[in-house]
Amino acid sequence: MKFISSVKYSLFFGFSTLFLFTGCSQKNYSDDYMKFYKDTKNSKINNSKEMHKYTMRPYSVFGIKYYPFIANIGDRFEGIASWYGPDFHSKKTSNGEVYNMYDMTAAHKTLPMNTVLRVENLDNGKSIIVRVNDRGPFVKGRIIDLSNKAANEIDMVRKGTANVRITVLGYNGEIENKNAPYTELAQNEVKPSNQVEKIDVLEPLDIKEDKITTTNVTIPTVGTPVVAKTTVKPIVNKAPVVNNKPKITPLSTGIYSLQVGAFSKIEGAQKTVSDYQRKFSSNKVESEKVFVNGKTLYKVFIKGFKSYDEAQRFKNSNGLTNAMVIK
Repeated sequence: MKFISSVKYSLFFGFSTLFLFTGCSQKNYSDDYMKFYKDTKNSKINNSKEMHKYTMRPYSVFGIKYYPFIANIGDRFEGIASWYGPDFHSKKTSNGEVYNMYDMTAAHKTLPMNTVLRVENLDNGKSIIVRVNDRGPFVKGRIIDLSNKAANEIDMVRKGTANVRITVLGYNGEIENKNAPYTELAQNEVKPSNQVEKIDVLEPLDIKEDKITTTNVTIPTVGTPVVAKTTVKPIVNKAPVVNNKPKITPLSTGIYSLQVGAFSKIEGAQKTVSDYQRKFSSNKVESEKVFVNGKTLYKVFIKGFKSYDEAQRFKNSNGLTNAMVIK
């Protein structure tokens, strides 16, 4: 482990020099990335054009050449994840940021910097969302290196590695769909909205007093029923059968949920639960009390989805652009 750590340490300070020794026979994707580059005005991340220009160039480590490329949003990859922490805390990452082991970040060998990924631990089903801000891991078979916090969230710190599936969600540090390439959608699958969804789960969170935006839900009014003209024959010697039992719509069941809001006061969460439950009566809507960065929050979830894709389709078809899929 010391050998691998020393290699990682040298990459923090010498990554930019690698470009001097690479060939140019493979396509440089930096020009393609500019087609959907966005200046997010986010002072917490380095998303400059110059940074992308250099980090999208081919480079070599241990005699192996790596070619950064642009994946389609929705692309999935499986392999082994590892993590890195205290030895690299406060040191420079490959995109010029300062590594913080308590942020939800990751290192990847070839995806663009600030790519947003969903990482699912296939050993226990837990999942997280991270942002790429570093290169690595340069170990055979490993596809991603998670921060200490991210690794803790999916319970892989003690073991050190985990079998994972990563899904590309967006670029520029956001779930940004505009102009970015997509995988081909299966029949009847809903294409995600072109609106920007900011990743609130990228710690540290800036939670302001009840100023977290939630998706507005319009409760439809009941229209005037259409009555058809019919001829009713009287029933002789038979009492009418009256069913006074209300019709009950069974709640759907599943382990995936949509987070649709987070509040510092329980009153805001309770109102949102009430509004959403009226709108989506077939799904269970609940609030949960959580602690984030020492602060108490009340998060609201629409529950009961059997798969990630089902939750995503529900989100898109109902215009819940700020919602996040949670497992």
